[in-house]
Amino acid sequence: MSELAMERLKNNLEGLKMRNTLQIIDNYLEKAVKDDMNVVDVLDHIFSEEAKSKRERAYEKQLQMSGFPIKKGLGDFDFPFQPSIDKKQIDELATMRFLENGENIVFLGPPGVGKTHLATALGMIAASHRVSTYYINCHNLIEQLKKAHFENRLPEKLRLLAKYRLLIIDEIGYLPMDIQGANLFFQLITRRYEKTSTIFTSNKTFSSWNEVFADVTIAAAILDRVLHHSTVINIKGESYRLKERKEFMKQKQLTVNTLFDESA
Repeated sequence: MSELAMERLKNNLEGLKMRNTLQIIDNYLEKAVKDDMNVVDVLDHIFSEEAKSKRERAYEKQLQMSGFPIKKGLGDFDFPFQPSIDKKQIDELATMRFLENGENIVFLGPPGVGKTHLATALGMIAASHRVSTYYINCHNLIEQLKKAHFENRLPEKLRLLAKYRLLIIDEIGYLPMDIQGANLFFQLITRRYEKTSTIFTSNKTFSSWNEVFADVTIAAAILDRVLHHSTVINIKGESYRLKERKEFMKQKQLTVNTLFDESA
């Protein structure tokens, strides 16, 4: 291949934004000539690697846009530490079939039992399938809705949040919500009802959601829509953070004992 043709090839690759191919083309063509590879095999490898690279970049971009607070998958979750969780049920949710019917998932349990981890892990799987996914803390969600309402942008904000095929609303009930916030939350849930899927996490039992949403009628209406098509996972276990704290203190005590024994 002439230098002119090679330069033209690279310019075309740059114009087509085939960045991965641009990076590997020199070494790969040299190897192809050396191994006497046919043209079809060369093109197959180049385009396969380019497609793989584009999928990976799209996934990384989706992760950035999704706003996940942590990036831990299901493989990072310590299921033996939480025996109340049915791993087969989580694996079934990981197939993403719940998205097809606009079904919801609700994780309930005390702080530190892994609700956010499981919710975001499922969100990451959805993102890997190019499903539009967005994570938001409940308190931040209410503040954003209030701000949009004050600025006369509420319909636009609700449309934006309603379009995500998977919305993760984390930590419902950790901070109090006034009647305006409850009304705005209800409007969002109504927009998404039976159209798209939402994952909720909460440290409050459903019987306590009256307190969370500051109004019995609104709470009942929200629960009716949330639970109509949903999977509820109630986690009854110890806190991972307390577990890590105990292990840290145990290790610290062992270190102190070792130092004491060595100095004796």
